[in-house]
Formats: sequence, structure tokens, C-alpha cells
Amino acid sequence: MAAITAAMVGELRAKTDAPMMECKKALTEAEGDMGRAEEILRVKLGGKAGKAASRITAEGVVATYIANGVGALVEVNSETDFVAKNDDFLNLANTAARLVAEKNPADVAALLALPAGDEGKTLDEVRAALIGKIGENMSIRRFQRFETTAKLASYLHGTRIGVVVEFDGADEQVGKDVAMHIAAMKPVSLSADQVPAELIEKERSVAQLKADEDAAAAVAAGKTPQAADIVAKRLEGSVQKYLKEVSLLNQAFVKNDKQSIEQMLKEKSTAVKAFAMYVVGEGIEKKVDDFAAEVAAQVAASKGA
Repeated sequence: MAAITAAMVGELRAKTDAPMMECKKALTEAEGDMGRAEEILRVKLGGKAGKAASRITAEGVVATYIANGVGALVEVNSETDFVAKNDDFLNLANTAARLVAEKNPADVAALLALPAGDEGKTLDEVRAALIGKIGENMSIRRFQRFETTAKLASYLHGTRIGVVVEFDGADEQVGKDVAMHIAAMKPVSLSADQVPAELIEKERSVAQLKADEDAAAAVAAGKTPQAADIVAKRLEGSVQKYLKEVSLLNQAFVKNDKQSIEQMLKEKSTAVKAFAMYVVGEGIEKKVDDFAAEVAAQVAASKGA
């Protein structure tokens, strides 16, 4: 009997998107024959999981879980928003969030390997079975876990935006209000000094390009461009405005725009220690079908036939 290697298991998993243990079982049954093992899995999964594996999952849901000072935020993706409303898919997302909180997996691979279903099935096996049932690709993209002696609050805007906030304060509503504010205003950091340097440089670059355009327009009109020191102040002003807009503490509170979040928290004797926000599909390049081009190509092909 042929030895089943990790490389063979990995190759079969890449082809079929089936759980690793199922791949190993299929290879064992097929005595190492890759083609036969692939067919065994596709019969078992209804022929759907393998076909779905390469399709982009840019839709989906964000799920949260909080209990006893431990919280989790998870993004689980699907191909269409229709499937994102499916009860089994929502249960998959909620189960993933609970497992993150309770089991503290190191990464998504470790999360997928955790027991999650009947008969000791792993979360990955539950996911693969659901792909086989529905015929649409699904993936667990990312998660963040909180464990604290402070308090945790969460907010879900539908199922597409999720926020978890870690805070100290007597008023539980303040934490919920901050979570809702974050979902609405989408800050990138807690304070201005925590905004990533690459984002600041990008904003500075945009301001510089605008200044260069203005200088070129002035020259074309026969006018004198702004002096270098004035341009420098202008660039710094643009950066400072950006920092105020994207740092949570500096933002105007959505429930009272006369106050900043920092002022509101001080008034409520509350401090926000950290937060996480996920937006479904953020950063994933979605496939855009050009229906007109597709029809034109089909017409051209039929004429040539």
C-alpha cells in the first residue's frame, strides 16, 4: 500500500477544499491514487466543495461573542449576500466566534481544527459540509480575541459591520454607545499617535500632489506659486485634519457632535482601552462581471460557428 504523505494530503486539499482528515481518509481508501481520491471526496461532498474552492468570498457576516470578560470578533465570508442570510451559515459564524473566545486558537488554521459539530467534527469539516450542501464557497477570514478584567461591549450594524470595545467605566451604555459610534465613523485607531505611519504618509502625499497641481495652475495663469514655507504649513494642516478625523478620541460623538469622544468619556468617567472593527469584505477585490461584454462574446462566437 502506498504511503500517504503530508504533501499528498495538502495537494488533495488544495484541489477539493475538503478537510485535511477527510483528504487523508480518501487517499488511504484510494491507495494513494490522487484522481480516485478526488472523486471519492467529490461524491462525498456532493461534487460542490471542490468546484467552489477557487471562487471569491467577498460577502458574508461579522459575528461577536462576549462572556465573562472574554470576547471575540470574527469575519466569515461567502460568495453572495443571499447565503450570508442562511441560518446554517449564521450558525457557522456564531460557532466560530464562540470557539475563538473559549479556546483561544493561535490563528485561523487552529480555529478550523477545533471540534465544533456533532460526532466530533471540526469547524473545517462543518464548513466543508455546508459548502457541499449549499454549493457556495465559504471561508473564515480573520478574528480578534479580547480577554480583560475591564468591560467589553459589542455592536453589530446588521451583520456586515461588527465592533468590540474594551473599556473601564460604571455605565455599560457608554461602551455600547462607543461601539455604535465606531461602526458609524470607522476610526482607524484609538488616538492620533496610533494612526499607522503608512496612512499618514499617504495623506501627506495626496496633500503634496494637490499643492503641486495648485502651483502648476498658478504658473500657467502667470501668478506666483505659494512659498515653500506656506506649502509646508498647508501639508501639516492637512495631516492634522486627517488625524483628527480618523482617531476615535478626536472624533465628534455621533450622539452629540458638540462633544468629542474624549470629552464624552471624561464626562462619563470612562476610558476606552482598545477596540476592533470588521467590515465584511473590506480589502477583498470583488469580481465584477461585464454582462454586456459576455453577451457580445457569445454572439460573436455564434456567428463564427
